[in-house]
Amino acid sequence: MVTQRVVVIGGGPAGLMAAEVISRAGVAVALFDAMPTVGRKFLMAGRGGLNLTHAEPAAQFLTRYGTRNEVLKPLLSTFGPDAIRAWSAELGIETFVGTSQRVFPTEMKATPLLRAWVRRLKTSGVSFHMRHRWIGWSGDALRFETPTGEIAAAADATVLALGGGSWARLGSDGSWVPLLRDRGVAIAELRAANCGFDVQWSPHFKERFAGTPIKPVSIALAGSANHRQGEFVVTTTGVEGGLIYTVSAALRDEIAAHGTATLMLDLAPGKDMSRLAAALALPRGKASMSTHLRKRLGIDGVKAGLLREIVPAQHFSDPHKLAAAIKSLPLRLTAARPLDEAISTAGGVAFEALDANLMLNDHPGTFCAGEMLDWEAPTGGYLLTACLATGRAAGQGVMDWLCQGTKRAVAR
Repeated sequence: MVTQRVVVIGGGPAGLMAAEVISRAGVAVALFDAMPTVGRKFLMAGRGGLNLTHAEPAAQFLTRYGTRNEVLKPLLSTFGPDAIRAWSAELGIETFVGTSQRVFPTEMKATPLLRAWVRRLKTSGVSFHMRHRWIGWSGDALRFETPTGEIAAAADATVLALGGGSWARLGSDGSWVPLLRDRGVAIAELRAANCGFDVQWSPHFKERFAGTPIKPVSIALAGSANHRQGEFVVTTTGVEGGLIYTVSAALRDEIAAHGTATLMLDLAPGKDMSRLAAALALPRGKASMSTHLRKRLGIDGVKAGLLREIVPAQHFSDPHKLAAAIKSLPLRLTAARPLDEAISTAGGVAFEALDANLMLNDHPGTFCAGEMLDWEAPTGGYLLTACLATGRAAGQGVMDWLCQGTKRAVAR
């Protein structure tokens, strides 16, 4: 039997942050993870430049968490973007604010930050137990499957930071869901978030344009006046990319409710429809329609391909109908991509099952943090910020719990 004062299960950002808070308070921490090394999804997310957080105003920042913004507000107020930048600087990793207001390490890499972080955790006494997969409880003891057989670990408090259900190869496989449900913990179904969507492309279109970015483009859900501009990518199965991720939750829920969702594309953002129609009405002589679109409107390549894919052929001879299609092209989405392809996960442990310190109401001394909680957010630093903030809150919750336990023991 291995006995530690506090056990943290999960070596992602939330688990590491919880371990930091507890160990810096002088309490011994044993961190267990099923993977060979910690922070695997963190490193993968940082391959194109680690987006730590976002520098937009706090009120706008909170809206990114949708229906969970109020429950996350006190956690993000305590450990939000400014605190994260200060924490990173303490580790020797300076940050900067990009033109999009996203915050990155100066070197744009995740590895130096993770190395410095793990080094500081080890110095503060955190012990790391890798290739230890949590498989539930035996009485009050935690059970782990290891390369040399099963072990049990006892603790005065436990932090579960097991991730969501996406990117299983990096450790977030959702295997914890039945373990907690068997203990009566309320868990919302895990669903894909920040994901791509299926479109029934013609063979010709996907063969020619798969992998091609569409930019600039503005999108809105059918019936919505809330337009967002940016870019996304055509895939062999449909669409994906940053602009799609900003509305992925609404698209996913629309498909779940009605079977499909329609995304309206503006292929010429910033250009007035009447002027587009006037330009299209100009004589094109012997020029092809493709040449006419390119010369008059600057629409060619994948944008022209989309028009051919979706717009009825007879509309190409009507400048007003074609202009209307360019400004509001309906793209029908049939399904969200599978959970394991998603960047993040919606659903998880219901906040109603937790107290204000993220401790399970029915399991005193067990805390939850990170993506395994029932919240979601778009990419742009929001995901990592909330993981760090909930990890910190769980770590502080552990310290409060242990302190109360000491007071109870003294009182007896």
